[in-house]
Amino acid sequence: MTLPATVRWGFLGAGVVASRALAPAVHSADRAVLQVVASRDAHRAARLQPTRVCDSYEAVCRAEDVDVVYISLPNADHLRWVLPAIESGKHVLCEKPLGMNAAEVAQMEAASLSTGARLVEAAWNRWHPRTRRVGELLAAVNEPVAMRAWFTFAGVPVGNYRLDPARGGGALLDVGCYAVAAALIALGDAVEVEAAEQKVGVTGADMTTSATLTSLRGRAEVTASFELAESQGWTIETPWLHLDVEAPSFTSWREPSRLRVVENGVERLETFESCDAYRLMVDSVSDLARGLDAWVLPLSTSLAVAQTLDRISAVARAE
Repeated sequence: MTLPATVRWGFLGAGVVASRALAPAVHSADRAVLQVVASRDAHRAARLQPTRVCDSYEAVCRAEDVDVVYISLPNADHLRWVLPAIESGKHVLCEKPLGMNAAEVAQMEAASLSTGARLVEAAWNRWHPRTRRVGELLAAVNEPVAMRAWFTFAGVPVGNYRLDPARGGGALLDVGCYAVAAALIALGDAVEVEAAEQKVGVTGADMTTSATLTSLRGRAEVTASFELAESQGWTIETPWLHLDVEAPSFTSWREPSRLRVVENGVERLETFESCDAYRLMVDSVSDLARGLDAWVLPLSTSLAVAQTLDRISAVARAE
């Protein structure tokens, strides 16, 4: 079988993540080209330096010269555009959270399975070597795990979609994805929500959400906030292993990073060279599109995270 030499990417949206991270990642990749960007703002789309610009999301989904569609739109628009892209036979990389809820993720998963087009959630930090290393170390743990993960910052601008629950806003869906995904790495996908609480702002979006998650493997405390001081952390304790994913725990990008490990009382510091996890993600998805084996975040993991986010919200509303 002759593999395509270059994978042609089409973008829906030209916002901050697309312009600062994904477009440069595609441009720097060996086997990818940014073929087209669709945006309501043609000038902003042109700044991403695609081969061409258009104003129709649907046209990108159906374009014959596009192999992979990247969706970087507000959360409420993910399902709306994932489905036509998949139904047109395009592989899709969609920003996190993949759906507004687990039902949407399950609907997307069903479409992917029925067509054979691959769907990947753009949880970019999961490609980072340090995150992969944490998973590797935890895979050898059979003892109870105690974990904490938090991602907080203050100052979401007025009018930003993150403050609009109808568009998928709220701290839990935005930065809570990172903390909850970290919990599932430590505890496994089958978690229960023991307790949860939310502080809801004037727009109806949750400004701070915290939860206690449990599984047969242990316990996790997670916090996401739009109003607490800027901070990221991820620590894991077992009877013989301590891991401290040094800040920025989830958004290390193009900078060296460190993982403090205490194993049977002996401390070491594992260091990771600067890397672009967005580029690693683009390379993996491009390899998939070329018919090669490549690690990508499984849809089953994306669904488990979405289910846990749903449960946290349900428990918080009930309390």
